[in-house]
Amino acid sequence: MKVKPVADTIAFLAPVASEVGVEIVDAEWDMRTRSLTIFIDAEGGVDLNLCEKFHRAVDAPLDEFDPSFGESYTLNCSSPGLDRPFKTARDYEKHMGEKIEVRLYAPIDGKKYYEGVLLSYADGVFTVATDKGEKTFQAEKTAKVCLCIEV
Repeated sequence: MKVKPVADTIAFLAPVASEVGVEIVDAEWDMRTRSLTIFIDAEGGVDLNLCEKFHRAVDAPLDEFDPSFGESYTLNCSSPGLDRPFKTARDYEKHMGEKIEVRLYAPIDGKKYYEGVLLSYADGVFTVATDKGEKTFQAEKTAKVCLCIEV
């Protein structure tokens, strides 16, 4: 199945998302199930009603945009989840001052996992206050950065 780039689909749907009061944070195609999942976020969180409202709002515009070149597919709308990875500068900025987890591809100071409060972010570099002091990371060298979920 041939599909249009996800970035093009997100850009096309951004005005609709704005009208509904949500932000599209990611989208992905699953070729095995022939489905497009659009992940949305909103001030105050995402619930089933908001997902349904967004789904209904984008249904007709997506038909016009035709992201699958006429092939049938299933459209899913979802919250990105609490532990979704940070992907954009906005993700970092939105969670400034909050406790995050940093997972690395390669160890720094013998560790591949850090927790701490996000202090700053600029040009792909961020600083975290850990229990052992401040640590600075390059986002491109991290395997995953997300909110620290404490139960």
